[in-house]
Amino acid sequence: MRLLALETSTERLSLAILNGSEARVREIDAGQRHSELAIAELTGLFDDAGCTLDDVDAIAFGRGPGSFVGVRIACGLAQGLALGAGKLLLPVVTLMALAEDAGSERALVAVDARMGEFYFAAYARSNTEAGGWLEVVAPLLARPTQLPDLEGADWCGIGSAFDVPALQTILADRYAGQIAQVRHGALPRAECVARIAAHQLERAGLGAALAPELAAPLYLRNQVAQTIAERRAVKAVKENGALRVPLPDVAA
Repeated sequence: MRLLALETSTERLSLAILNGSEARVREIDAGQRHSELAIAELTGLFDDAGCTLDDVDAIAFGRGPGSFVGVRIACGLAQGLALGAGKLLLPVVTLMALAEDAGSERALVAVDARMGEFYFAAYARSNTEAGGWLEVVAPLLARPTQLPDLEGADWCGIGSAFDVPALQTILADRYAGQIAQVRHGALPRAECVARIAAHQLERAGLGAALAPELAAPLYLRNQVAQTIAERRAVKAVKENGALRVPLPDVAA
């Protein structure tokens, strides 16, 4: 099957067309201009791939968590394209897309959710799961004191929280001896979204897809602003955090 995939949950605008094992990708640092740039980039992607939206079997998108605006853009754009072309949708959790990019059998995914919190999940590679990954820890929003227990070792850490020194310190302390390596600088990629969606289709066919009107973003957070006391607490963590447990690096 040929899949179109969209991922806009960060400053990166990432688009991909997956046809079998071959992927065509377009990625740019869009900042806050995803909605302005997406159509032109999609047009260029279809030109590169030598196909049109009519040739696509389904549309996958990164449903979050991530930037509130970003996940809405991906969902809304995917819905609009699907409704206009009569296609089905395959929502993919952004944290699982990061796990797909980790290059490891076990991925501990931690994204800086701002306000002193993490978007967190843990996955293990599995040939029996629809997306190719088993949820060891389902996606959640957690404060540093709420990070869940994790069994075993040889985890690969990935996600923007590992690029913030104070947050990496918290993760290194919490999972000391369990994180074997860290993948720095990784942002969610549409190609990874597409590959997970392809796994879903292999397992369940188009029955794994949704009608456009049923697709929705995954936010995990309802609160979008902090109190003064919460902002002071976050500032204190950032000012006082120091890395005490070094983690081996893997090139991005």
